[in-house]
Amino acid sequence: MDADRINEKLSILADAAKYDVSCASSGSKRKNENKGLGNASNGICHSYTEDGRCVSLLKILLTNHCIFDCAYCVSRKSNDIQRAAFTVQEVVDLTINFYRRNYIEGLFLSSGIFKDADFTMERLVRVAKKLRTEYNFHGYIHLKSIPGASDELMNEAGLYADRLSVNLEMPTEAGLKLLAPDKNQQDMIKPMGYLKNAIIQRTEEKKLFKKAPIFAPAGQSTQVIIGATPENDSQILQSANYFYKKFNLKRVYYSGYVPVLADKRLPALNTDVPMVRENRLYQADWLMRFYGFNVNEIVDNVYPHLDLDIDPKLAWAIRNMHEFPLDINKADLKMILRVPGIGMQSAQKIVSARKYGKLGWEQLKKIGVSLNRAKYFITCNSKMFERRDLTGNNIKQFILASSQSKYLKAVQTQLHLF
Repeated sequence: MDADRINEKLSILADAAKYDVSCASSGSKRKNENKGLGNASNGICHSYTEDGRCVSLLKILLTNHCIFDCAYCVSRKSNDIQRAAFTVQEVVDLTINFYRRNYIEGLFLSSGIFKDADFTMERLVRVAKKLRTEYNFHGYIHLKSIPGASDELMNEAGLYADRLSVNLEMPTEAGLKLLAPDKNQQDMIKPMGYLKNAIIQRTEEKKLFKKAPIFAPAGQSTQVIIGATPENDSQILQSANYFYKKFNLKRVYYSGYVPVLADKRLPALNTDVPMVRENRLYQADWLMRFYGFNVNEIVDNVYPHLDLDIDPKLAWAIRNMHEFPLDINKADLKMILRVPGIGMQSAQKIVSARKYGKLGWEQLKKIGVSLNRAKYFITCNSKMFERRDLTGNNIKQFILASSQSKYLKAVQTQLHLF
């Protein structure tokens, strides 16, 4: 291959892929057997594993040519940009060469739409199939499913990819119609439904037959763009909750709109979505998936927006002071998980440790509880902190002041180092 031309394509198509954030690899269990290449592992795409190891993947588009003219997309057909397209073999060669140089541990492959959905999806599948069958590659592969592609192609994709994802793009159908009138949300939902059923069916087959082929072992995910349309946080999280329940998604990714194109339907070019809004949506999403919170407890018609100053668990606790203080030595795990400053592991340790004796502030601190938050909402086997006359607003101000003080001390420490 022409190295200069390949490098030029790589520069164009890797840059175009940076707007897609839905590329974590958690959940895959593909095993390397028969001395193949690579192993799928958690945290691919410049994330960190539990042991602190940073791993990465090759993240590119097959092409940035596209038949659609979505207002928010830098690759839209009316945008005057440099276009490029890889061949199937070029993507395969890049993946293998980068892996052998220890640059990557997997591949995240998306694409603009060439001619139609099936034409594009067929090429994405061929990349994954070549890597698996011809090069014995067992690293992580995440394919972006193309809305409107046939069930046959979706089935084949699931046999070779660890994770598949269909981007919803806008949180609501109305937002999609406004900014991408050529697209239909039902075309995005259809492959989600197929994948959900296929994953369930293949999982059951695997229980009965050990040699049954694995199918998308890391499940499916999606991405929504926030800030390009006026949906509030309640609408965004209600939509995410629906797709989690309806299609068994592993993850919903929230991507703040990056203003790169001038369009009267879009926010002004100097209007950035605050990074903290993305962060709060992820925190709320985490509460929904792992901490037993109902979406309506986090956001509703009265509180349609997440508080940007404090995390959503603390915001819920402050709005529900009647639930507190909680006796940490008697409360059940479900309620302990709702205490600000107590995470999943700490909550489980509390339930285990209190079997051997009542817990006080010192024991809670050793367990890992963040007492600067939790102390306002719990009682324990100690009278060291008893301030129960505080309002929710008082608590919020105390915690914000404490966080600001810690930040200033950290900055001062850094300055002294120089």
